[in-house]
Amino acid sequence: MLLSVGIVLFSLLIGGIILLGSIMRMTEDELSQRLMTTARTVAEIQIIQKSIQEPDGWKVIAPTARRIRIVNDVTYIVVLNMERIRYSDPIEARIGTVFEDKHVEAAFAEHSYLRKLRGEMGTALRAYVPLMNEQHQQVGVIVAGHVLPSFWEIVNNQRENIAITFLLSLFFGIWGSYLLARHIKKQMLNLEPEEIARILVERTATFHAMREGVIAIDNQERITICNDKAKQIFHIEGDVLGKPIRKVIRDSALPEVLEKRQNFFDHELHVGNALLWSNRFMIKVDGKLVGAIAIFQDRTEVARMAEELTGVKEFVDALRVQNHEHMNKLHTIAGLIQLNQPEKALDYLFDIQVQQEELTSFLAARISDDSVTGLLMGKVSRGKELGIRVVIDRRSHLESFPPYLDHHNFVLILGNLIENSFDVLEQTNREDKEVFISIAQDEEICSLLVEDNGLGMEPEVQQRMLERGFSTKQMEHQGLGLYLVNQLVKKGRGELSCQSQYGQGTSFLITFPMKEV
Repeated sequence: MLLSVGIVLFSLLIGGIILLGSIMRMTEDELSQRLMTTARTVAEIQIIQKSIQEPDGWKVIAPTARRIRIVNDVTYIVVLNMERIRYSDPIEARIGTVFEDKHVEAAFAEHSYLRKLRGEMGTALRAYVPLMNEQHQQVGVIVAGHVLPSFWEIVNNQRENIAITFLLSLFFGIWGSYLLARHIKKQMLNLEPEEIARILVERTATFHAMREGVIAIDNQERITICNDKAKQIFHIEGDVLGKPIRKVIRDSALPEVLEKRQNFFDHELHVGNALLWSNRFMIKVDGKLVGAIAIFQDRTEVARMAEELTGVKEFVDALRVQNHEHMNKLHTIAGLIQLNQPEKALDYLFDIQVQQEELTSFLAARISDDSVTGLLMGKVSRGKELGIRVVIDRRSHLESFPPYLDHHNFVLILGNLIENSFDVLEQTNREDKEVFISIAQDEEICSLLVEDNGLGMEPEVQQRMLERGFSTKQMEHQGLGLYLVNQLVKKGRGELSCQSQYGQGTSFLITFPMKEV
């Protein structure tokens, strides 16, 4: 407020100086017109034209000039004959003396003009007008002059107007400064500038010290905050403040907050090869949406470790099932031997060996990744334990993974779909429980198909099956399987389709592009 008042006072000072300068110029212009009019008026008086040619003509001219001088409010009127002898002068003692003024020469050549010069009484304006007789012959010169008022005289003459103007301007200036300062302070949450500067420095330091990435945008989608961790996560170099978020980070999903006008919590994003966990919020000021802010956590390593653990769990389960299956087979062989039927025991053993070798050889030949091979073998064994026949399409083929996925992602997708089918089939009383698995691949796409002949899904369940936390099973930690599958499908730029008929079964088909898009 003090700064604003100071600016007002300084503006008044500059404005006053300019105004007074304008007043002086206007005064000078007005005096110039008045002097020239007065001189010409005197030059047109016939009695002066006649008396100037008489030796004692000053007796008539001096009183006449004095009256005109008083009426027209000029400082002096000097009437000269052709010999430059004064016939009138404000100082009577000078009448009859020679007028010494080098600027009067042009007037004796019948020229009319104005001059500003410094004389005994101060700076003055003089009007020079030739005096002509009735025969249009020059008989003298009229000199009318007025001393210009000084700067302080003008100020003194205009003191009332100046005082009123100054006081009114000062009053409204202070009042306006107060309102402006109050408005600005209200917008700045009643903080003083030094407090705002301190908070800004602290906030900037805090943002850069955070282990989470922080990015904020305004309502024009321009970046207003981007801390060091965010630059590290998104591989950003240089200063990006003020740049459009879509040009800097294509997959930030932050403009979605402005478009949908809602917050997003605990949302998983896949940016490049990074797995991010984000919370995105609207920024509102006085109820008006002014921007959005997002906090990103890089969970790539955590997710990789979880997927590793998931893969290990799958193999542990497979080993446990195989151990249980082998114990049953050993008990069967032992029973046949105790019954003195060694030939049947050998036939049973050879049959088991052929089946196992056939499955192992098929998977080794058609599936190039050991993780997927191990998963499928484990699920076949797990199905046998549960009384579910797991059928793998003999045309299945997998040489490489889609460009945005790795073997961890593939195992997680396939394992979750098969486990969902197992869970559904366990709830049915069907005797011929079956899960069909197919993996197909060519130069364009890679597809996964998992079908079961379980209970199927009702339409309302199909609509919500991909929601986080939604499940038809009343158990803890349910409702994540299909949600994670859907997130990985998005990461792989793939498409997921589901066909289900209640009471007959469900089919999941997922396709991924084999070329980067």
